[in-house]
Amino acid sequence: MSTEKKAGLGALLTPEESVLVLIDHQPFQFANLHSHEPAMVVNNAVGLAKAAKAFDVPTILTTVLEERGGLLIQGLQDVFPEQKPINRTLINTWQDERVVDAVKATGRKKLVVAGLWTEICVAMPAIQAAGEGYEVYAVTDASGGVSAEAHEMAVRRMIQAGVTPITWQAVLGEWQRDWAREETIPAVIEVQAQHGGGSAVAYAWEAQLLAGNGRSGAEPGARRPRGVGR
Repeated sequence: MSTEKKAGLGALLTPEESVLVLIDHQPFQFANLHSHEPAMVVNNAVGLAKAAKAFDVPTILTTVLEERGGLLIQGLQDVFPEQKPINRTLINTWQDERVVDAVKATGRKKLVVAGLWTEICVAMPAIQAAGEGYEVYAVTDASGGVSAEAHEMAVRRMIQAGVTPITWQAVLGEWQRDWAREETIPAVIEVQAQHGGGSAVAYAWEAQLLAGNGRSGAEPGARRPRGVGR
């Protein structure tokens, strides 16, 4: 990846250029997740999926051997109830032509990926796609590995290959970019309220205080939520 793609305004994500691939958020994978608290990864992955839906970012769901490893977690499936995940046998998602064809069909080159485990199911497709001309962004806190070391080494390896590490709320902030984009503010507030952790608590408190002053902090576009691009 060139320096030009790594820096400058063009290096930031936009909804119009992005495509999201969520990889193997399944029970078997979570059973050996030790780099992060599993509940946090679930929260972040679902928050990321909801953000993609809010911004009309094409999202591809994929699983590996779901008949043995389990179905995609319900929280993610509920965001896209009409979509059946692409169930693979290949460990490397980017070697499955169905997934690659689905990405190519979007015509987008900024590939946002998250999955389990970071060192295998995220790193392998991310490194390959980066070598094939895609600008790849690995969402590290919506992914996880079998150990903290495994996750960290995978992130380091991806960086060496030109992949950009990013967190899910950073993705949300870059997609929103401008608070004049009022049509997505209600959805951003809702995603933050449901999955934003401390930011969600702070926003609920602010809304309560504003309501006490006879004002509503929940009016779409009235105020930006705390914690996003603050």
